[in-house]
Amino acid sequence: MLSDSLPADDFDDDLPAAAPYAAPASFGIKSWAEEDRPREKMVQKGRAALSDAELIAILLGSGTTKLTAVDVGMLMLQAVDNDLNELARLSIKQLCRHPGVGPAKAITVVAALELGRRRKEAGTGRRVTITSSRDIYQLVRPALQDLPHEEFWVILLNRANVVMRQEKISSGGVAGTVADPKLIFKQALENLASSLILVHNHPSGNRQPSGADISLTKKLKEAGNFLDLPILDHLIYTDNGYFSFADEGLL
Repeated sequence: MLSDSLPADDFDDDLPAAAPYAAPASFGIKSWAEEDRPREKMVQKGRAALSDAELIAILLGSGTTKLTAVDVGMLMLQAVDNDLNELARLSIKQLCRHPGVGPAKAITVVAALELGRRRKEAGTGRRVTITSSRDIYQLVRPALQDLPHEEFWVILLNRANVVMRQEKISSGGVAGTVADPKLIFKQALENLASSLILVHNHPSGNRQPSGADISLTKKLKEAGNFLDLPILDHLIYTDNGYFSFADEGLL
């Protein structure tokens, strides 16, 4: 939802409670057979042989007096129903609520997950031609995936619908962000774009446009027509799909 106000970001209190977890009878990873220890296992069998919990254990480096690093990794995954995408959305503060995880370990996990996200984004460096709303979704996904707040982006295209630039216009709170038409068209005019596509995300996962979304789209479409800068689409992004104004006949 787009709005004129920026609500406070208070998502740090939303971490689900972890299910009870019984630590296995163990005296630490060093007591395990060498081929079962995460680091040694990676060397001997390759990275694909490790479970998600074992990979997290390597990042953590150590556990607690009662839990191995693998046990802590299992706890972290249990808290997000074993969904790595949900784990990537957690803040450093939320990760620190797990036993044996302090700021340094939490930062290491966040950094590793961010590198994974950037690896996906790096694959979009080639010239991209937009032919459908699905193309738009795949293009912006690396930038908007896992965000806990709203952002508004504009995609600038040349006459052949090849992407010239992607520009973030604004960043807001969990329920809204400001989209200034002057900033949107300033980017398009300065880069000599022939057309543009609007994109903003809904962290809630709700794909449907709000009244404010529809009103803003109509206003920007009229301004674009006046400036000979047509709006080809407005995409509402969620991690589980999208809403296209063009596909739904709202442009």
